[in-house]
Amino acid sequence: MSRTWFITGTSRGFGRIWAEAALERGDRVAATARDTSTLADLVDRYGENVLPIELDVTDKAAVDLAVKTAHGRFGRLDVVVNNAGYGLFTMIEEVTEQQARDQFEPNVFGALWVTQAVLPYLREQGSGHILQVSSIGGLNAFPGLGLYNASKWALEGMSQALAAEVAGLGVKVTLVEPAGFATDWAGSSAVRSEPLPAYEGVREAQAAYWSTVTPGDPQATASAILQIVDAEEPPLRFFLGAGLLDAMREEHARRVATWEEWNHVSEAAAGSLSAS
Repeated sequence: MSRTWFITGTSRGFGRIWAEAALERGDRVAATARDTSTLADLVDRYGENVLPIELDVTDKAAVDLAVKTAHGRFGRLDVVVNNAGYGLFTMIEEVTEQQARDQFEPNVFGALWVTQAVLPYLREQGSGHILQVSSIGGLNAFPGLGLYNASKWALEGMSQALAAEVAGLGVKVTLVEPAGFATDWAGSSAVRSEPLPAYEGVREAQAAYWSTVTPGDPQATASAILQIVDAEEPPLRFFLGAGLLDAMREEHARRVATWEEWNHVSEAAAGSLSAS
C-alpha cells in the first residue's frame, strides 16, 4: 500500500531527499516549504502525487490550514515528518533574546503545531507515524550550540511523552537523531551570533574537533528512513549516521559515574519524616 506523507522543510536537505524517496516508490507527499517554487521540479516529475504547500511552521494558523489542505487532497495522512528547523551557532553569553526565541519557534513550537494539527486525523484513522527530526545534539550538548541543543532536548522530551500518550491510539512516534551530514545545516541556513573575544579559544577548539569529523552522505539516509517508516514496531529513538552508539555509550557512562559518585549526597537529601 502506498502511503501519504506530510513533510515540513522540503526545499532542501533531509526533507527534500526523503520526499523524493517516498515519491519514487509511489507514495504521495504533501511537501511544505517557505518558497514552493523550490518544489516545481517535484511536481513536474511526480504530478498529482505531490502537493506543494507554502508554509512557515511558526504560524500556527497556517499549519492548521496546511494539514487540513493535505488531508482534504489525499484523504489520509500516514507519515508526518517534522523536519523544518535550523541551527543557531552561539555561545550562551553571546546569544540575544530574539535569537534564543527564534531558535525555539521552528525547532520546538513548529513541531508542536504540526503534531497537534495532525493528531485528530491520525486518531480517527487509528494509525499514523510521526517522525521528529532531532539530532545527536538532542542527546548531548556541545560548546557553541547550547540554544540549538536546548531546542532539540525540548523536542526529545515532548516527543517521548507524546509517544506514551498515543501508544494506545495506533499512532507511532520516532525521534530521528542524525549525526553530522553534508547538508546546509551549518551553511547558509544557519544563524550566528556576534562573537565575544573571550570565547575565541573555545571556538578554535571546536573548529579543530569538527574538522576531524567526516560528514555523512545525506542521500544515503533515504533507505534508512523508509525502513523505519515500514517497520511494524518502529523505535522511539533512532541514530542516523555512524559512530553515534559508541559516542552515547561514553556519554552515558560519564553520567552514571557522576550519579554514582554523588549518590550518597542524593540519598541523604531525601531525609526522613518521623511518624507523627
